[in-house]
Parts: sequence; C-alpha cells; structure tokens
Amino acid sequence: MALMITDKCINCDMCVAECPNQAIFEGQDIYEIDSERCTECVGFYDRQTCVDVCPIECIVQNPEHIESQAQLLNRFHYLSFFG
Repeated sequence: MALMITDKCINCDMCVAECPNQAIFEGQDIYEIDSERCTECVGFYDRQTCVDVCPIECIVQNPEHIESQAQLLNRFHYLSFFG
C-alpha cells in the first residue's frame, strides 16, 4: 500500500526530507504523498521513515492503494532505473 497523510497534518516539514522517493509534496492545505512514487521505503529501509518522524502520527496506509511487498519492490526497482 502506498501511504497517505491525513488532515491532522500540521505541515511541520519533518516527513519531506525523509522520503527517499521524493513522493511527499506540499499540497493545497497539507502535505500529500504521490502514490505512484511511494514504496513505503521498501528497497531503502526496514520501516517507513516518514511515519517514524511524524510527531502527530498522521501518516497512515492508503486504503485506495493496496499493494503487496512484491509490488512495492517492483516500483522501487522501476523508480531506481527510470527515476
């Protein structure tokens, strides 16, 4: 699954620098996660770094983008090759 940021986001900027795929961006009101770039840090880290640094725990699984570990790893390889 790709992750998503809920409306509890306080725009603290902590998650942006942590994303190895540059999937987090400033949305109209809160930060958002591009589901086409999010691999939940698969291929980079054992845990999702954005979740680890979020002070209010507003980064959760996106129920609209359910993916297996294999799919996330495939996306990691794709992004690593094609950027």
